[in-house]
Amino acid sequence: MQVLNKSMTNPKERPIKVLQFGEGGFLRAFVDYMIDVANEKGVFDGNIVIVKPIEFGNLDFFHEQDCQYTLSMRGKENNEAKVVNRVITSVADAVAAIEEYDRYMEYAKLDTLRFVVSNTTEAGIVFDAGDKFESNPPKTFPGKLTKFLYARYQHFNGALDKGLIMLPVELIDNNGPALKKCVFQFIDLWDLGDDFKQWVLDACIFGSTLVDRIVTGYPRDDAEKMWEELGYRDNLLDTSELFALWVIEMEKDFSGEFPLDKAGLPVIFTDDQKPYKQRKVRILNGAHTSFVLASYLAGNDIVLESMNDETVRKFMMTTIFDEVIPTLTLPEKELKDFANAVIERFENPYVKHALLSISLNSVSKWRARCLPSLKGYVEKTGKLPRNLTFSISALLAFYTGTEIRDGALIGHRGEEEYKIMDDADVLEFFAANSTKPAEEWVPAFLSNEKFFGEDLTKIEGLCDSVIEGLKLIQAKGMRSALETMVND
Repeated sequence: MQVLNKSMTNPKERPIKVLQFGEGGFLRAFVDYMIDVANEKGVFDGNIVIVKPIEFGNLDFFHEQDCQYTLSMRGKENNEAKVVNRVITSVADAVAAIEEYDRYMEYAKLDTLRFVVSNTTEAGIVFDAGDKFESNPPKTFPGKLTKFLYARYQHFNGALDKGLIMLPVELIDNNGPALKKCVFQFIDLWDLGDDFKQWVLDACIFGSTLVDRIVTGYPRDDAEKMWEELGYRDNLLDTSELFALWVIEMEKDFSGEFPLDKAGLPVIFTDDQKPYKQRKVRILNGAHTSFVLASYLAGNDIVLESMNDETVRKFMMTTIFDEVIPTLTLPEKELKDFANAVIERFENPYVKHALLSISLNSVSKWRARCLPSLKGYVEKTGKLPRNLTFSISALLAFYTGTEIRDGALIGHRGEEEYKIMDDADVLEFFAANSTKPAEEWVPAFLSNEKFFGEDLTKIEGLCDSVIEGLKLIQAKGMRSALETMVND
């Protein structure tokens, strides 16, 4: 079977406009896909160079396939399963920053280059005072970027029209400003001069982004079958859900240079991404956190099973539409449309999202994702949100155990053991308290300011309601307790 390459795709030659730090599945299924569509629609005429920024891995498949690959987007749309396959031709080259340092740095001199995209994991945007300018390249991603920008600044003699626009997609708050701060720290550490610093300030832009797409990556179990259907071998085959969203917050308006939204793509340019992040965290992530622990104890193992479970589904729908959406600031229709899209994503038959994997660090997740909705509901209505309150009881029931083994608290679902994964101090708290009477355990948990940043027993009626919910679970089991919640 022939391996996918340019002789099969005949891609149009385009100027290279984007340098991309990271060759992983997410960027290829998200950024590279969107640029490919924008190229096809005639709104963005530019290709991408992928940079492998670390020693691990190689680019052999990229070179073998001339950087051509297939993205298979699979999901549910309008209540029907749907698969969309697209050959991505927007990547023109792939270079290893370490093994091919000189070739990588040549791209700093490229006249057409305008954007830098990165996904170097949450730990990638860091300042390390031990990083060396003399290293080829520096160790950290911000260090690499600073040296790359300095080479460009020198080559073009500080020309203001040769600055770059940075679009980090690492999953940290305010990723653009965080990257910018690191770059300026390296400029000072390496004494690169005030003129260069001013050039970065005047000529470069650091956008802050919010990204949303589940990327399931290389389909190891299905690859051979998919190759047969496609008619060629593709060792870079990537898979994702259908849904995508890219919110780009700009310190200076560059939307005209990067008009992906004009191609009908789900890209939003804004001067404030906070409402969109709040929507995602409280509806998408908050829904997960509010129902997965209860669903697991009720006998389900994956999200799709939960959506097919009438009781769990009803609990989740009520939580989102009656308790979370009323606390948010975006227009109601926009919020409901997003919520309905979230539900279709949960129903994706191609994604087997394990509830136990979502359960990791549920205490801090509940604080970040659910507590703001609970407090907002109380503030707006003067009442406790019934389901969000019960989700605390479900968390306590899930975190019940006394034995810590191999860094996990051991819980039990019937005769079956499961691992509760969280920070050590969280696990130690539950190991010491989870077998105490609810009247002791619940207030000890809710008043723990290390967990919540405040004493939640001060919220009127919360402690008594959580005790009542926990006792209901302990007496009747999670399945019966959930049925009571949704049918009362």
